[in-house]
Amino acid sequence: MVENKEIRFEEDIETHLTKFGGWIKEKFRDSHFDPSKGIDLEKLITFIEKTQPKKWTRYQTIYREDSKEKLLKRLEEEVSTHGMLHVLRNGIKDRGVNLKVAQFKPVSGLNDTLQEKYEANIFTCTRQFAYSPNNNNTIDMVLSVNGIPLVALELKNQYTGQSVENAKVQFQKDRDPKELVFNFNRRFLVYFAVDHVDVYMTTRLSGKKTYFLPFNQGSNGPGIVGGKGNPANDDGYPTSYLWEQVLQRDNLMDIIQRFMNLEIKKEKQGTREITKQTLIFPRYHQLDVVRKLIADVKINKSGKNYLIQHSAGSGKSNSIAWLAYHLANVHDNDDQPIFTSTIIVTDRTVLDRQLQSTIMSFDHKVGQVEIIDDKKTSQDLKNAINDGRKIIITTLQKFPIIYQDIDEISGQNFAVIVDEAHTSQTGDSAKKLKTALADKEATLKEYQEIEEEIENRTPDEQDKLVQTLVSQGQHSNLSFFAFTATPKRETLNMFGTKQADETFKPFHIYSMRQAIEEGFILDVLKNYMTYKTSYRIAKEIEDNPELPKTEAVRAIARYQSFHPWVLRQKTEVMIEQFRSVTKSAIGGKAKAMVVTPSRLHAVRYMQEFKSYIEEKGYTDLDVLVAFSDSVEDDGEEYTESKMNVTKDGERIKESQLKEAFHAEDFNILIVAEKYQTGFDEPLLHTMFVDKRLKGVKAVQTLSRLNRTMFGKKDTFILDFVNSEEEIVDAFQPFYEETTLENDININLIYDAQSKLRKYNVYSQEDINQVMVLVRKAQTKQDERLLGRISSVFKPVINRYEELLNDTQYEFRVTMRSFIKWYNYISQLDRTFDMELLEESIFVSYLLSFIPKEQREKVSIEDKVKLEYYKLQENFSGEISLIAEDSESGRLTNPEEINTGIKPPDDRDSLEEIIHRINERFPDDFTDSDRVLFENLYRSFTNDPDQKLVNMVKNNDAQMFERSLFPDVFQEKIMTEYSHNQKAYEKLLGSDESYYRLVYSLLAKDLYKTLKTTV
Repeated sequence: MVENKEIRFEEDIETHLTKFGGWIKEKFRDSHFDPSKGIDLEKLITFIEKTQPKKWTRYQTIYREDSKEKLLKRLEEEVSTHGMLHVLRNGIKDRGVNLKVAQFKPVSGLNDTLQEKYEANIFTCTRQFAYSPNNNNTIDMVLSVNGIPLVALELKNQYTGQSVENAKVQFQKDRDPKELVFNFNRRFLVYFAVDHVDVYMTTRLSGKKTYFLPFNQGSNGPGIVGGKGNPANDDGYPTSYLWEQVLQRDNLMDIIQRFMNLEIKKEKQGTREITKQTLIFPRYHQLDVVRKLIADVKINKSGKNYLIQHSAGSGKSNSIAWLAYHLANVHDNDDQPIFTSTIIVTDRTVLDRQLQSTIMSFDHKVGQVEIIDDKKTSQDLKNAINDGRKIIITTLQKFPIIYQDIDEISGQNFAVIVDEAHTSQTGDSAKKLKTALADKEATLKEYQEIEEEIENRTPDEQDKLVQTLVSQGQHSNLSFFAFTATPKRETLNMFGTKQADETFKPFHIYSMRQAIEEGFILDVLKNYMTYKTSYRIAKEIEDNPELPKTEAVRAIARYQSFHPWVLRQKTEVMIEQFRSVTKSAIGGKAKAMVVTPSRLHAVRYMQEFKSYIEEKGYTDLDVLVAFSDSVEDDGEEYTESKMNVTKDGERIKESQLKEAFHAEDFNILIVAEKYQTGFDEPLLHTMFVDKRLKGVKAVQTLSRLNRTMFGKKDTFILDFVNSEEEIVDAFQPFYEETTLENDININLIYDAQSKLRKYNVYSQEDINQVMVLVRKAQTKQDERLLGRISSVFKPVINRYEELLNDTQYEFRVTMRSFIKWYNYISQLDRTFDMELLEESIFVSYLLSFIPKEQREKVSIEDKVKLEYYKLQENFSGEISLIAEDSESGRLTNPEEINTGIKPPDDRDSLEEIIHRINERFPDDFTDSDRVLFENLYRSFTNDPDQKLVNMVKNNDAQMFERSLFPDVFQEKIMTEYSHNQKAYEKLLGSDESYYRLVYSLLAKDLYKTLKTTV
């Protein structure tokens, strides 16, 4: 008969931990653990005596017979001040004596003394651990180091009708957080709830509020695409990885030393500032990816690229911090460091503070971590690289300035971690990063071996061009570690792992599907609502001018999107939706983001939101806006800080915006491009989308909502622009694994080069003339050199201007395509083609000389009017993605370089253009959809009454709107009603809110218009 009681499960785990895991089996009754003190002090003293005998003797000299009590007292003081994690890493200090309470394994195996001290640690595994002085409760299993209990496990057995859920409940209900050992970061660092198939973990017990995270590998195993859970294990329990790998003695100590992190955040609650502490224990996928990357680096050394496809919200900042710390300390078989420096490169202008604090929290040596943030310069970055700092955190933007000043770094290797790797990595900054860090001596040797004849012909003045050439492609001294949730084909081609079948795959995967199923992130497509917009434009003038079709359609779309009636309708939908759905979520703390298509839209929406909130008298809503630089509207300049004001009337600086939004006073954030990526606000519950979103941008933007927190159960999206099908198309490729089917054909660049030459705008002789002057500029540039270069381009520009307009357009597009593809392809492979490099330099210069394309501006406001407008919900529910669909995540490289040349813009009559726009929408408008605002506005402004003008001239806006204009408006309504009763029935009906809406919009716009004409 199979023995299946819970005690058997405990015994099986204990057997492995004590036979193979490095732990000593100890019965609780044989220990000296004192529940009132939360420690086995005898073991701690035994460890100190063995590893630090001189220090302990000195300590006893100071305190004599009180040494034990004083040690415990000082330990408690240090733990109370800094936490147990800090004390384990740094020890305690008492009256000039530094005592370590644990010894970690040395990075280098050459340090025998430290290795001996590490082996002197007392690792004990105790079952039925009686932790309390107040009762007889026991924990199923506890792992202690030197008498300090650090890991608690509650074990449940499915055969007895219990599961991991019962273990979680036991921690929540039966383990009082007030008990000494359960105080946060005072004794236990991590608690595991375990059954045969699932593992959950937490680092803080908070009664019913205890928040457990899954600690599973994934349905198909770690780093492999799949869903939640664990795969079957032919050699034992599906959860045996926990005690066989994670809790193995050396692995656990490594986690405590080089993974765990105390995250400290300060938040404002009303007038108070509170400090929140979170003890971070790595999630399984984070632990797995770091260890697998380090293992691969030890085998392959430097020169290999890695792509890590980890879902948004899966903790990439911590994964990057842990990887950087491990890369900075990884040694080869000869115990030599593999990398001189580890450089973390991010696209974010203001570097992630969490990333910085995590790295700085580890036991690094002073000066070995250099953060090149917004307060430092590119010169600081150059110095950090030249000085060999172990870890450098910087932005990609700082490299172009210093790349040529990096000292000779022959024989030095660099690990480069790229945060959110995308096509920015194929641009000029990325090329110069490689130029700065590439081992030029090694690559020049390769260059000479492959193209010895070319090298022999290369004069000295070409040195810098050769440096550019050899910085392209992969280098034996550079390893790239690229993290992204949404890899594009260029990213896969550059960083992906090439398979035997020529496809490219990520090195490690933690998919969106798995993250959602495990509850690490929320499914942002679960509650999705789309609105359909339809409208009819009418021609307002008698003339029927011919206009460029594309520009006219753009102008009409812009006119419609900025129309006060349209902005007001959408504003009402968003605010009322927020009040009815969002306001009560997350315990009344939920917030919303409005995504707009432009900075001017953001400004107009901000004004409309403020106006609507004031009109309705809502006191529980306030709004912020986020956009870059400044925007001019009606002659007034708007900036983010000028528009964002606290209730006390103080301006909110850009650096204060995130904190202000997180606080209680503000609920809604209106954005234009900013905060659509890299913004981590768990309180963000709802998103209103009024912008076209495609592909990666859609996933990144909507994923701002997916962060989890206690009390956050769901999210909500209301989309005015994108359809259900378009969102599926954007998300599906990144739901599981994204792969690239084929390698890029490097020779395609020659096709683009050939296309350019066929226009006969420039010749090889032109290129040669320019390059002679460029080389001279690299050695010495006099006051005439720049002018001479410009003169060489003069006949080239003349030939360009002789082309037909359509051909000029094609040539410009082909040039841009050539430069784009050269930059991309040169990052993937070293072609060592000097002629191609020279042509790319020449074409880049030529592009700057060619006159910018002149687009005919079309003014439409005085020619058309918005006759009908309808906004109605057309989808509400869950947008479902397909699991285990490998085809949807398969990308392909192009088989040819398509320059994407568009036909020239035709002209058409305004009447025909309006007809084409209107026929896109169904003809189902009713009189209730008629936009009366337009007719009324024009009836007042076309030939303004002098009395009305005087009202505006002599009074402020408030007086005009509240006291003077109502009678004038009412009189006008009655006049219009007599001409068109049906159209004005709704306005004069029983719907008071509709009347107030039309009146309010008209009064504001009319006052503004007439004020400017007075």
